[in-house]
Amino acid sequence: MSDMENPPTGEPRYLKRRVKGCSLDVHPTEKALVLQYEVEATILGELGEPMVEERKDCQKMIRLKSLNANTDTASLAQKVVEECHLIHPSKLAEVEQLLFYLQNRKQSSDNQEKKNISPRDFTPYTGVELDEEASIGSIDEYVELLYEDIQEKIRGAALIFQLARNQDNLEELMQQEVVLGALARVLREDWKQSVDLATTIVSVFFCFSSFSQFHSLVTHFKIGALCMNIMEHELKRFELWQDELQKKKKAADEFPDNQSLRKDHDKSLRKYQSLLAKQEQLLKVSLYLLLNLAEDTRTELKMRNKNIVQMLVTLLERDDQELLLVAVCFLKKLSIFLENKNDMAEAAAVEKLARLLPCAHRELQSATCRLLLNLSFDAALRGQMVQAGLLPRLSCLLADEAQRQLAMCVLYHISMDDRFKPMFAHSDCIPQLMKMMLGSEEQLDVALVSLCINLAANRSNAQVFCEGNGLKLLMRRALKLKDVLVMKMIRNLSQHGGATKNLFLDHVGDLAAQIGEDEAEEFVIECLGTLANLTIPDLDWELVLREYDLVPYLKRRLKPGSAEDDLILEVVILIGTVSTDDSCAAMLAKSGIIPALIDLLNAQQEDDEFVCQILYVFYQMAFHKETRDVIIKDTQAPAYFVDLMHDDNAAIRRVCDNTLDIIAEYDEEWAKKIQTAKFCYYNSQWLEMVENRLLDEPFWSGDDGESFSGNRDVLERPDLFYAADGILSGDGSISPSFYADIQSSELGEAGNLSSSLDQFVPSVPVLVDRPVSDRSFRPDERFFYSYTANASQ
Repeated sequence: MSDMENPPTGEPRYLKRRVKGCSLDVHPTEKALVLQYEVEATILGELGEPMVEERKDCQKMIRLKSLNANTDTASLAQKVVEECHLIHPSKLAEVEQLLFYLQNRKQSSDNQEKKNISPRDFTPYTGVELDEEASIGSIDEYVELLYEDIQEKIRGAALIFQLARNQDNLEELMQQEVVLGALARVLREDWKQSVDLATTIVSVFFCFSSFSQFHSLVTHFKIGALCMNIMEHELKRFELWQDELQKKKKAADEFPDNQSLRKDHDKSLRKYQSLLAKQEQLLKVSLYLLLNLAEDTRTELKMRNKNIVQMLVTLLERDDQELLLVAVCFLKKLSIFLENKNDMAEAAAVEKLARLLPCAHRELQSATCRLLLNLSFDAALRGQMVQAGLLPRLSCLLADEAQRQLAMCVLYHISMDDRFKPMFAHSDCIPQLMKMMLGSEEQLDVALVSLCINLAANRSNAQVFCEGNGLKLLMRRALKLKDVLVMKMIRNLSQHGGATKNLFLDHVGDLAAQIGEDEAEEFVIECLGTLANLTIPDLDWELVLREYDLVPYLKRRLKPGSAEDDLILEVVILIGTVSTDDSCAAMLAKSGIIPALIDLLNAQQEDDEFVCQILYVFYQMAFHKETRDVIIKDTQAPAYFVDLMHDDNAAIRRVCDNTLDIIAEYDEEWAKKIQTAKFCYYNSQWLEMVENRLLDEPFWSGDDGESFSGNRDVLERPDLFYAADGILSGDGSISPSFYADIQSSELGEAGNLSSSLDQFVPSVPVLVDRPVSDRSFRPDERFFYSYTANASQ
């Protein structure tokens, strides 16, 4: 356009400009509209004929500083169209739509942090302010100042910094390689001589580092490595200053009457504070520059190798909030890598972060919460957070709407550890959570409900949740909105015994009314699980089953494939609970549920959860005569118990042993079969040896010619108990030497006969607890363990 701006004298007389192709869009990070258009410039001759034409693409940014959640977008759009003549009035509707989008767009955390590191935020501080205004045309003069004394170098660098703060000048400064080379040389040679000079030159390069396209330029002059050296040196200087100041303070305290020592200490303190302010400014701008360069992971790795994590953690002890903000933001960026997270753990970063919550600086408070959220994925660091007293501090942040989500996510991670769950009962956390849950009729935030579900798994927390009308209000919300997650929380509350469980007596009818074909399966599962937890002696289960006609529903759901496995399993667990009542067990037996359970056991025999819970139902029914007779005489359930008596699953073995003891006590025929099965199992090695010898030596057959491998019961063959050590005599009686062996415990060590004999004596039935199901609630269950939250990923 230079030719058009200075046309040849006497030729063209007119310049015609026209704007074409205007388009609107929103700025990707800021609250601003971006207007793109094309300018067509035509130089006309004396007669109006076009002589020279040129087109240029242009862009204009319309910043909307006043735009907020309460802004009237229609009025603002009208104002924008009126004041910007490049926008045609026909685009009013489009402008309003874009403004509405900007108004409702959530600003990402990275953008919120970057607004604090704009080049315009770094203004010269006391000592380097200049009265003169820099001009890009005088850049050569500013470079010459860099070859003078320190004060002139500071002045020249400050003038160049003025130019660099305007992003429109960066392209031209980049082309002036002499300028940047001189600045890099001065910084490398003189940074130890003047903090002001070092801060100003680093600020110039920071302006370039704010744009990714200039990172290679900053790297070319090795400014990043130089900033690392500056930080390391300044941190050592800080330690020396503190040591010196501490010595003078100690001397002044030892001799309080010595005014000279007191004045010397006061003078040193003032000097220390002045030096500290300048040092923190240098550290701050250096960190911002390094943070920008760390966009490249390779550069970030080089910083880690130079111990950047330890430096940043050390800076957390400072009081300057702006310096703390950039240090915390840097640590948050580094914390997504395992090695950096481990370095932070070794440097006790959590303990130093604890003092920053809560604080008046909102950006610092938010960045601290985000860093803690990243660190809270590590179990050991969660323990450090609790030890550092962060639990009550984070609970206080629940009242702050801006920090609530982050605080809840960190608290959720802490609540996953059973060791820390009881601590929530002694904080203000649970009352605030209840207030948030019950104060809204809308869908609850997943992080909020997940935290409550975890906390409800602890007995102390459950008591706090149920205080007053807590349980009643939770039930009302869950049933009104059919909220599955709230019902899952209620199910956890119902797990705990004592007064908490008795509170559910008033809600049994409400829960039973939800069990039906019309309700969503997920909601029914939680209702069934809650009812199954109500092992309350005063609860009349027969009345509940009759009034709500639950038996037909339970029987239908026992059919394999009738519903999701989780729902069928909850039905089985509920049947196990109601079977503790004699009248209920009789009702279930008459309804034909026992054969349905056998069919389900056959269908789910590979699933340990189903097998264990079905066996537990039979265990409960074995206590009642009517159902016990049905199980023993009309089903093959005892045979299943014998087959599963030595299953690999410990819970299944336990239920089988107790149930078989009950069956053996009431049925002689099955008692003999169970005795034989237990004997054969505990003496399997001996029986295998006898079997092999019978096959090799036919004369081992019995007196009637029938071999051991025949159909005779092994316990009816006393001749098989003959042995070289004379345990049994020829007539089957026990030899005297056997008692001597028993007394000396030799037989107990040499074989399993003694232990097997104990199995022959039916034990008194002892009620066992219901086996825990992997699919049903467990007190230590961690719900929504993979949330992520949605946390600062």
